[in-house]
Amino acid sequence: MAEPKKIAAIITEYRPNSHADVIVTKFLKGFPTDQGLIAPRVKIASMYVDQFAGNDLSRAMAASHGVPIYPSIVKALTLGGSELAVDGVLLIGEHGDYAWNEKGQHLYPRKPFMEQICGVLATSGRAVPIYNDKHLSYNWHDAKWMFDRAAQLGAPFMAGSSLPLAWRNPWLEHELETPLEAALAIGYSGLDIYGFHTLEVLQCMVERRRGGETGVAAVTCLEGAAIWEAARQGLWSRELAERAFAAIVAKPAGPMETHCRQPALFLIEYRDGFQGAVLMLDDYVADFAYAAKIGGQTYSTEFYLPNQPPYAHFSYLSLNIEEMFVTGRPSYPVERTLLTSGILEAALDSRYQGHIRLETPHLEVVYQPAGAPPWRPTERRPVGAALEPL
Repeated sequence: MAEPKKIAAIITEYRPNSHADVIVTKFLKGFPTDQGLIAPRVKIASMYVDQFAGNDLSRAMAASHGVPIYPSIVKALTLGGSELAVDGVLLIGEHGDYAWNEKGQHLYPRKPFMEQICGVLATSGRAVPIYNDKHLSYNWHDAKWMFDRAAQLGAPFMAGSSLPLAWRNPWLEHELETPLEAALAIGYSGLDIYGFHTLEVLQCMVERRRGGETGVAAVTCLEGAAIWEAARQGLWSRELAERAFAAIVAKPAGPMETHCRQPALFLIEYRDGFQGAVLMLDDYVADFAYAAKIGGQTYSTEFYLPNQPPYAHFSYLSLNIEEMFVTGRPSYPVERTLLTSGILEAALDSRYQGHIRLETPHLEVVYQPAGAPPWRPTERRPVGAALEPL
């Protein structure tokens, strides 16, 4: 049998329940899924860890699995040598002691990490697949640079979160070329950290509308009472919000207005005239949901993530990443993450500038969605090994 492909894990911080833990640990131990524990087909050959937390896991995990931790990204990719010596890269720039800016963005060093990764690929004259965890960057310039640089080098590139691979209840997946009329996603928690997740819920569905993705023309962020006034003015659909909310199983009683202390709303105007919305209901719900109108009918689903180990939604994300490492083909387009990265930045800029409407001519991100990803849940809730800690 052929030797497994070697993967370098480039990590900001590796502690219990961090993204490095819920991704890299699965690449080391196996992927718990509804169908059982699936053995890795690739090998973590090296790590670079930028910060070691007080409850660091990287040293113990590396020692138990025979994985060297190198003092630099260059050495991790070259396995201590002078040229690229791995077949793929996991870039996990999430968690760690990094600054925030005045707009509420966490300044993770994903672009600086990507620069070093691409530098090794360029000087070695060989491109390998790269996965970037979550959004590409907190700012458009860096996100677009990462996208363009990977394309320039010919490196297969994937990014994003586990939300598109979540369990859906009831199952809902739009057929390609669906004539969507409007759509809305519900999320919760901080606008930077979970606003991206909720945008991915929306985008992985609406990109399948008739004509495919055309990009975004303008974004507005509203907060507080202005949200409900915008609904009365017809700027977003309260009906869609109620249908999405109804799909959430563990939901509180009572209306959103009186029980959500500080809601936030992203209004997204697409270049083809389509209207999307993201409604963030922190302190009111702790799940994600989606609703859309098609042919005058409303459809909705809950995007369910289990909130306990083994966090099997990361198994499905990791299996799709591994598929790219094995085949050299991304499981879904990185343009989705590029666009959601730009929408999130625009929303936070709108908020910082006084909740104004911001035109976004730079978000002319045009792409066609892929078919179904190779790996995804099949049940409405996790079952079997998907509930068993590693």
